[in-house]
Amino acid sequence: MNQQITVILYLVVLFALLYFLFIRPQQQRQKKHQEMLHQLNVNDSIVTIGGILGTVVKLKEDTVVIRVAENTQIEILKNAVAQIRK
Repeated sequence: MNQQITVILYLVVLFALLYFLFIRPQQQRQKKHQEMLHQLNVNDSIVTIGGILGTVVKLKEDTVVIRVAENTQIEILKNAVAQIRK
């Protein structure tokens, strides 16, 4: 009986440790990224996850049109925006 309680307690502690080391930080990063995407505005300077620098020209529901050079615009997914440059 005592051995079963020890095993169950060990599993609970292990799950709690995994949650606080891996799951929770990932959820916080994802929430922070979503908040950043909601704050995205036209004329913001951004960096994509692929390292492309550009300026937001148009916001759509799931995509963003960015200007990467004069007379050159590309459309990317909103989730591909890594950060807003200051």
